[in-house]
Amino acid sequence: MFAATPRALRDHEAVRERHSLLLHDPKIQPLRAWAADLSRRRFLSAGPTLVPHFDPAEAGVEARILILLEAPGPMTNSQNKRPGSGFISVDNNDKTAENCWNYRQEVGLHTGVLHWNIVPWYLGPASRKPNSSELAEGASETLSLLDLLPDLRVVLACGRFAQRGWERHISAQVRPNLTVIYTWHPSPLALNSSFRRQEFREALRRAASVAY
Repeated sequence: MFAATPRALRDHEAVRERHSLLLHDPKIQPLRAWAADLSRRRFLSAGPTLVPHFDPAEAGVEARILILLEAPGPMTNSQNKRPGSGFISVDNNDKTAENCWNYRQEVGLHTGVLHWNIVPWYLGPASRKPNSSELAEGASETLSLLDLLPDLRVVLACGRFAQRGWERHISAQVRPNLTVIYTWHPSPLALNSSFRRQEFREALRRAASVAY
């Protein structure tokens, strides 16, 4: 984990540092190229599409655990009225990211992690959920992403959209030694009971034990 406290990317200097790291850290370059290619292909097929950056402070192609959510939230979009960071990051300035940060900190899951989404491009407000076509297209792209993660041991599919996309479009095509754990989405709405919070915590703990 790159930052010492949650929501570190609310600080503009921290965002600038992350962009500098994005340009130079070797472990993120294949993912940076993958995202740029996806953005180019989406532009040709569907018009301008925002594909946020992978967080270079995370594990990059060395990831052992992929935390997979549904779609980029507003705080990944630097062009919003309230600008986001431009990254898919546990350090973003929103409650979902803060929840992830806190539970990762609690179980000691500080390294080897990559955060991403089953639909990798920005859909709009958090209330805008992926439709069936977007879920299928996004899952197809996610499947190609897995080829860039040779050390991956665990996928944590968080929430019903990530789980549905994985189950319908990815699960039959991945290597058999990959452990997939279904758990709650880490949004405040989803983690609205102590039972769900405990299940999310235990899912992270299990992911860590399998990956290491």
